[in-house]
Amino acid sequence: MSSPAGATTTDPVRVCSIAELPEVGAVLADLGGRRVTIARDSAGHVHAFDDTCSHANVSLAEGELEGELIECWLHGSQFDMRTGEPKQLPATSPIAVHTVTVDGDDVYVTLSD
Repeated sequence: MSSPAGATTTDPVRVCSIAELPEVGAVLADLGGRRVTIARDSAGHVHAFDDTCSHANVSLAEGELEGELIECWLHGSQFDMRTGEPKQLPATSPIAVHTVTVDGDDVYVTLSD
């Protein structure tokens, strides 16, 4: 999934439709050159956050979801998808989270700084 070039951090960008997301799971999106994970949790909430684990250069889109947490598949760090805060070592730094808006069947993301 990719977004139009030239989108700014304040512009909501249509990333995908709800139907393109796994029922529970994550996908990787390229938003103007920024790798972002779009994830749907077991309650049906959609989250967006930077794709790279803050502990190692590993894609979080390949991780497992448990409730509102995503786990890095390489070292087991877990992050709260709502806040970006690490909940399990070895990661100690948060990841950036982004604003998600669902309009009908469309998922939009507004990137944070």
